[in-house]
Amino acid sequence: MTYKTLLTDTDPRGVATVTLNRSDKRNALSGKMIDELTHCAAALGADDAVRAVVLRGAGAIFCAGGDLNWMRAQIDADGETRAREAGKLAAMLGAWNELPKPVIGRIEGSAFGGGVGLACVCDVAIAAPDAKFGLTETKLGLIPATIGPYVIARMGEGNARRVFMSGRIFGAEEAQRLGVVASVSDDLDGAIEAEITPYLACAPGAVAEAKALALHLGGAPGQAAVDHSIKALVTRWESEESAEGIAAFFDKRKAAWVR
Repeated sequence: MTYKTLLTDTDPRGVATVTLNRSDKRNALSGKMIDELTHCAAALGADDAVRAVVLRGAGAIFCAGGDLNWMRAQIDADGETRAREAGKLAAMLGAWNELPKPVIGRIEGSAFGGGVGLACVCDVAIAAPDAKFGLTETKLGLIPATIGPYVIARMGEGNARRVFMSGRIFGAEEAQRLGVVASVSDDLDGAIEAEITPYLACAPGAVAEAKALALHLGGAPGQAAVDHSIKALVTRWESEESAEGIAAFFDKRKAAWVR
């Protein structure tokens, strides 16, 4: 299938590469990209020819997080629309988290907000040494809500609290210590190939069932946690702070709370 916001390619071995393809928008997650990522995850999961998936961004950046025009639209929308859009974002993250194929994230440039969320739903993420990370939502009066269950599952609460609320930018080595990425390499091609190769010698059905078992035994985010994150995001979209934070961004000025 042809997508408007993604590029997809599968090599003869069954290694699919999915590229976030909005480089002019820093590969930010628009409503269209969220829908297409959800559809893409379902298609990859159902394709018996696909043995492993690499998730990457076009250009110099992995993913800058949520598209601010999309978020501004939610602030101006009615409650039903906000809940529907938040649910779509949560469903996309869940679809990638539970995709029955190994997913390897290739993190270059930066991963902010939802980009960190995407890294955390990969089975393995590998970062370039100069990659930057940040849960920057609170700078805009928002919160890392729907990505929260997956970020906490990956980092653990203690590690997450070091970066979850401050909006602080951190580097690839700290991202590795926090658990966001498995390794840092200046040879991403080689490092990713080293992750892919073992899977090509494994039974695909066994890999899928082993992943499902790991998610179950590890306490994958349940529906209650996901529903709570959706409600939290909708509530935050309705706040005066979120309206001020996003307005300040577009006005190219400091938000009222900046000291």
